[in-house]
Amino acid sequence: MSKEKKSTINVQGTAITILSKEADDFICLTDMAKKFGGDDLIHNWMRNRNTLEYIGIWEQIHNPDFKGVEFDTFKKSPRQNLHTLMKKLAAKKK
Repeated sequence: MSKEKKSTINVQGTAITILSKEADDFICLTDMAKKFGGDDLIHNWMRNRNTLEYIGIWEQIHNPDFKGVEFDTFKKSPRQNLHTLMKKLAAKKK
């Protein structure tokens, strides 16, 4: 079992979280987006069908507990389910 390590870098006065797991590093796009448009930028990106498809594929590859059938609901109607999906992603981040 590998350990995760969180660290931050400072980019133009904004703290950006980096998660290191095994040989991979993951950078927090949410932290970066806050600097350049805040929640509006994130919400607009999450409304995009291509974004949801990307998240679904990423989860299939990296999350053994991913529930594809439940995720299909979000893909079919991204605008209606945006709020719920954002809450689930935020809860997962904690």
